[in-house]
Amino acid sequence: MTGGAGYIGSAIALALVDAGHDVVVLDDLSAGAAEAVVGARLVVAGIDDRAVLDRELPGVDVVVHCAARIVVAESIADPLGYHDANVARTIALLRACVDHGVLRVVQSSTAALYAEAPSLVVDEEAPIAPASPYAAGKAMVERILLDAGSLGLRSLVLRYFNPLGADPRGRVGMRGERGSHVLERLRGAWAERTPFTITGVRWPTRDGSGMRDYVHVWDLAEAHVAAVERFDDVVAHGSRVVNLGSGAGTTVRELVAAFEHVVGGRLEVVEGPPRPGDVAGARTTIDRARDELGWTPRRSLEDAIRDALAWAARDGAPATSQDDGLG
Repeated sequence: MTGGAGYIGSAIALALVDAGHDVVVLDDLSAGAAEAVVGARLVVAGIDDRAVLDRELPGVDVVVHCAARIVVAESIADPLGYHDANVARTIALLRACVDHGVLRVVQSSTAALYAEAPSLVVDEEAPIAPASPYAAGKAMVERILLDAGSLGLRSLVLRYFNPLGADPRGRVGMRGERGSHVLERLRGAWAERTPFTITGVRWPTRDGSGMRDYVHVWDLAEAHVAAVERFDDVVAHGSRVVNLGSGAGTTVRELVAAFEHVVGGRLEVVEGPPRPGDVAGARTTIDRARDELGWTPRRSLEDAIRDALAWAARDGAPATSQDDGLG
């Protein structure tokens, strides 16, 4: 598993360990933390380190590829660096996989590559229009995986919506600053008794505030367990895309209400204009995940908030999800 020392990757690796799988995490620790790898064997190296790949790949059944740089604004400032890290190094990884006959890849992708949807609902066939080098790189990798089908490589591409929360048992969670994320801003407003600003209140949603599809990170992790265990049933050849979300949209006002319910108090809320680059948002359908992976999310938005806040209080870490421009 690549990137298994990061926020989402550490949850996936731990869920795989919990399910009885033998997991090797490959991570250069540029963004992850060694202490986030629980129950798996950690190999500290880049995903394009051919000597390490030649040593570790023989005998591997499935590669779960989560390693990537993920900050949208950073990708705009450094597009070549992002394409080197997320695309070129993935090609090196896939070449090694093919050379060693490791022909099953579960790919971590993103809903950030979808075009804006007037209906605010997208499925796996919705149009793609990446709006940042980060999202464009994910789309490129999906295409590379599809093309590599001619080499016998099979891939199951999982497009994430908005991961939130932490391991319910408190073993892993978000580390490092992501202070612009909406849940971290809510937590800061609550702790400091300052107003929380809703940025944009005239979107075409049910209450005018922006909408996102939040999914508990442990539900997301369990979807990867299903992807590994059902891989051969889902992907006979080529590549298959599956969206992972809650299947329900949550507006910012609804998120505020859920946060207030969890903390047992009221926030002062003010309204402001949308930020540059903001969009109304969307939710996904999860029919394909249910039908092909046998997966549906089992945890609520309030569960995600509660687990994130519990992790942050215990670890001194932020309660946010990954900053891929969706939050």
